[in-house]
Amino acid sequence: MTYSVAINIMPLKDLLDPQGKAVLGGLHNLGLNHIGDVRIGKRITLQVDAESEAAALQAGELAASKLLANQVMESFEVSII
Repeated sequence: MTYSVAINIMPLKDLLDPQGKAVLGGLHNLGLNHIGDVRIGKRITLQVDAESEAAALQAGELAASKLLANQVMESFEVSII
């Protein structure tokens, strides 16, 4: 069976997110001063042929941990969509 797997990758909370800070400045320039923080990440979707949801999630975890996410600077979450 084919499963759609989503991998959400975000900068670690303790690290500076320069892209998020730039977007926050732009939002404040637009008068949206009630927005306090912006973090920008990425979402990757995979089509995985697997025997079960668990196997598809495991494939997504492996892809994220080995290639898609830099675990020194990023965290990730894998889910079936």
